[in-house]
Amino acid sequence: MDVNIKDIARISGVGISTVSRVINNKGLVSDATREKVLSVVKEYNYIPNSNARNLKTTQSKNIALMVKGITNPFFSIMIKEIERQVNLRGYPFLIHQVEDGTDEINAAIQLVKEKNLSGIIFMGGTYNHSEEKFKQLTVPFVLTTITTSQEVDPSIFSSVTIDESKEAYKATSYLLSLGHRNIGFLAKSPLLEDTTGSRRLLGYKMALEEHNIPYNSGFVEDCEYSPSSGFNAARRLLNRDRTVTAIFAASDTIAIGAAKAVLTAGLSIPDDISIIGFDGIEMAEYYHPALDTISQPGTEMALSSVGVLFDLITKHSAHQHIVYDAVLLKRGSCKMIKGR
Repeated sequence: MDVNIKDIARISGVGISTVSRVINNKGLVSDATREKVLSVVKEYNYIPNSNARNLKTTQSKNIALMVKGITNPFFSIMIKEIERQVNLRGYPFLIHQVEDGTDEINAAIQLVKEKNLSGIIFMGGTYNHSEEKFKQLTVPFVLTTITTSQEVDPSIFSSVTIDESKEAYKATSYLLSLGHRNIGFLAKSPLLEDTTGSRRLLGYKMALEEHNIPYNSGFVEDCEYSPSSGFNAARRLLNRDRTVTAIFAASDTIAIGAAKAVLTAGLSIPDDISIIGFDGIEMAEYYHPALDTISQPGTEMALSSVGVLFDLITKHSAHQHIVYDAVLLKRGSCKMIKGR
């Protein structure tokens, strides 16, 4: 008579999960129950389906990366390293793209149910997740490149980030030190709370305020993190106000498009307009002229994200919050303003 695990559970008078714990020798089971199950297994010559067991084990080891903004070239650097580090630890790796407008935590809660995950890394997205939402996640998780702006107990989540406002302040202060006063700012959703764009706009405003320069909303343009969107945003800015002498783009992809718009307008970089980007992607270094940027340590952030996640999975440490410094790279797309 061929029997399966359900039959063994029924005959033994226990649950399927109890039979599974006995067969796999994992979890707490009383000696009496263990003996009863093993007796039935022996009597019916039950041979566990190792393939099914291995499949379940494999599924339970999945690590998921939830990415919002997957086309961002800076993210591609991190994704490659995260995948490598997860695979080195022998875990299958899933990349799940989260569309704009979708709550990445809600998407993760659903994915946990579907894929039986062991851990999650969140990359990109917003900062408006509540403590209640975090508590709905039943597996270890790490936020990378983002954190939360709400009052959330730091002991219930982990993060690997840079200080967005501080680094944007650094970029703007650099332009101000070169004598620029009319500085354009290009970012995605800079006026929408709890976004990366709003964090970088805050740093931009802080630097202006420190130099007693009034904030001018006419110098701010909303655009996607792409060259084409950066091109259109810079063109709108220059058509509206030719007094702009510098542009701070909140990503290198925006900066590349903005640079094209400046050149298309018959202006020179950096003689007429200085441009600085953000991220430190390779493409910006080989643009002509090579673009100044705030370079994020993507590889190090990826390594830490995986390290923190597996520390949580193996219970080697509690939640951690790691903040990296970015570096100002001067490549020649910014210069002292004329007449300075």
